[in-house]
Amino acid sequence: MDPTLKLIFLTIFFIGMALVILSRFYVFFEQRYALRSSKPFFRDFVLRRQDVTKDQESILRREFTFYNKLDQRNKVIFKHRLARFIQRKTFIGRDGVEVTEDMRTLISATAVMLTFGFRNYTLDLFDKIVIYPQPYFSKVNETYHKGEANPMLRTIVLSWEDFERGYHIGDDNLNLGIHEFGHALHLNAFQAGDVSSIIFNHGFNKLMNYLQHNSNVRQELIASKYFRAYAYTNHYEFFAVLLENFIETPLEFKSQFPELYHHMQIMLNFKFAGY
Repeated sequence: MDPTLKLIFLTIFFIGMALVILSRFYVFFEQRYALRSSKPFFRDFVLRRQDVTKDQESILRREFTFYNKLDQRNKVIFKHRLARFIQRKTFIGRDGVEVTEDMRTLISATAVMLTFGFRNYTLDLFDKIVIYPQPYFSKVNETYHKGEANPMLRTIVLSWEDFERGYHIGDDNLNLGIHEFGHALHLNAFQAGDVSSIIFNHGFNKLMNYLQHNSNVRQELIASKYFRAYAYTNHYEFFAVLLENFIETPLEFKSQFPELYHHMQIMLNFKFAGY
């Protein structure tokens, strides 16, 4: 082999090995940092920023309170994430539903809002969003559902009637979109190995330990009736219901259960728009 060519190959090999080693060191140190500080080294790094359409931005301004409370910098980030999320999901209408720009935008904006503190925000465990006009009949358990997150089918299902009601009444702690995307976020974090999922899982374990070792807090939660009874079905429903309250009535949540609120804020790395 030509000595010059051999030198080039060796140089490429050693540079490649150095990059692999450096990347592993980076992952190791970021994970250590994340577990200690409950946040990644950085949340956003975008080489080519995307934007929503004029119609989508108009819908956000008209309908989405969280977006309107963000500062200008975070609004730009939100729009970029929304555009990418919409591109990566397939929206399917059922029982006569024609998927509109309002549906696509508001459903996706819900997911972007809940993962706004995450670096990886596209919930890659799910690639389809199915929209029914109203509650739909499930052959699995022979009952009507308003929504579900099904990781086996990589699908999130929503009743549009109930999704809309959740946003038209913004302070009753009943929000189908937040609830079902809460399940999706939870399930996705258990499957993924990215730094935001590590923070979420670590925070969720700390939350469960906090409740297990403080029976008085558990009793106060039930007695307060601030969280609906469905929260106590299992730990998945518990998180999804807490998330509804966290987003819709944060001041009341923080006032009644400040330690619980703090755990939620850390899990989601959520310090935006007054939260």
